[in-house]
Amino acid sequence: MSLPALVQPESVGLCAARLKRIEDWSARLVADGKLAGVTTLVARRGAVAHLHSTGLADIARGTPMAPDTIVRIYSMTKPLTSVAIMMLYEEGRFQLDDPITRFLPGFRDMRVATGGARGKIDTVPAERDITFRDLLTHTSGLTYGFMQAGLVDGLYRDQGVDFQTAESSLAEVVERAAALPLIAQPGREWNYSIATDVLGHLVAVISGQPFEEFLRQRVIAPLGMADTDFHVPEAKHPRLAANYARGADGALALIDDPATSRYLRPRSVCSGGGGLVSTAGDYWRFCRFMLNKGELEGTRLLGRKTVELMTANHLKGDMAAMGQPRWSESTAEGIGFGLGFSVTLDPARAQILGTPGEYAWGGAASTAFWVDPAEEMAVVLLTQLTPSTTYPIRRELRVLSYQAVLD
Repeated sequence: MSLPALVQPESVGLCAARLKRIEDWSARLVADGKLAGVTTLVARRGAVAHLHSTGLADIARGTPMAPDTIVRIYSMTKPLTSVAIMMLYEEGRFQLDDPITRFLPGFRDMRVATGGARGKIDTVPAERDITFRDLLTHTSGLTYGFMQAGLVDGLYRDQGVDFQTAESSLAEVVERAAALPLIAQPGREWNYSIATDVLGHLVAVISGQPFEEFLRQRVIAPLGMADTDFHVPEAKHPRLAANYARGADGALALIDDPATSRYLRPRSVCSGGGGLVSTAGDYWRFCRFMLNKGELEGTRLLGRKTVELMTANHLKGDMAAMGQPRWSESTAEGIGFGLGFSVTLDPARAQILGTPGEYAWGGAASTAFWVDPAEEMAVVLLTQLTPSTTYPIRRELRVLSYQAVLD
C-alpha cells in the first residue's frame, strides 16, 4: 500500500507548530497506558498535512503502530455500506420512502414493544413499515443486542442476532431480527441499531450479488482502498493490530490477538454495520471521495446531488430531540443524522469545535473520522481500544485538529 504524500501544513492553511500538539497528545495517551498505539491523519484542500503514528500495534510482540497498520474499523464500515445502497438508489431500484418489505417480506406486520417482562413482552402493531430512510437514519425501531438497555436487546442476544459473531448467513441473521419486536415505532426515535446490516442484505437482494462482492467490486476496489476488506489476507497478517480493553486495574487487556483473530480468515457473515478492517491511507481515500462529492481520481461512484442529500440532516431536529440525549462521549444536542453519517448542526449546542454541515462517524474500537466540506478538511483517528466510550479522545482530537486552522 502506498502512503499518502505529505505537504507543508501552511500550504493548506494549517499551522505546523499547532499540529505538533497532536503528536504530543498521542504520546501522552501511550505513555499513560491509555492506548497501545494511535495513528492520526489531518488533511485539508485535498492534501495530507499530518500523518503520525506512535506506540505499539501489538504490545506482546512489540510491533510498532505504523501508518499502514491494519485495524478493525467496526462501525466506520457503515458509511461504505450506505454508499453501496445509495448507488442502487441512483439506478432507480427504490425510493427512500419505499417500505423495505418490497424486498424483505419478513418485515411485514412488525410489532413494537411497549413493556412487559423477559418472559412476556407486551407489543402493539407497527403503525407503518420500515423504509429505506429509516434504516439509513437509525430511526427504524431496530436495536443492537449489546446495548443491554431493554427487553428486546435481550431477545437479540438470545436469538443470535449478532452480525459480528454469526456463522450462518447474512440472510438468516436478518430473518431472525425480522421475527423480533421493534423498540420504537418506525420514524419516531433515533436508536443505534443493526439497520446498516439490514441495508447490506438489501444490497445483496436488490443487486443479485453477495453483499461483500458488491462492496469490494463496486466501492472498495474503484476507490483504491487496497487494505480494506472483511478479513486480512495471509500476506498482510503481520500488519493487523491487536485489540484491547481497559481491565479492572485500568491497564490494557488483550481482547483480540492478531495471531489468532477471526479477522485472519474469510467470514460467513460479512457485516455491513461493522465488519471491515482498514488503514489510515485507505480511509483517507474514502474521505477524499466524499469531499469530492462522489468522485475520486476520475472514478465517480455517486452523483454530487446524492452526496449532498446523504450529508444533510434527515431528522426532525437533532438526535437529542429524537430521544438520544448523548452519544458516545458527547452530547447529541446540535447533532443531526443524514443517510449514513452524523451531521453537525450547531457546534455551540454540541459544545465542541466544528462546522455546521460537517459529517462523521466512529467505530467501537475508538476509531473515528470526520469530513468538513466548508473547511475542505478531513481527519482520521485509528487505534484499537474497546469500547469507544473509554476515553474522550475523539473530542480531544477534534479540538487539536481545528485549533491548527490558520485561514
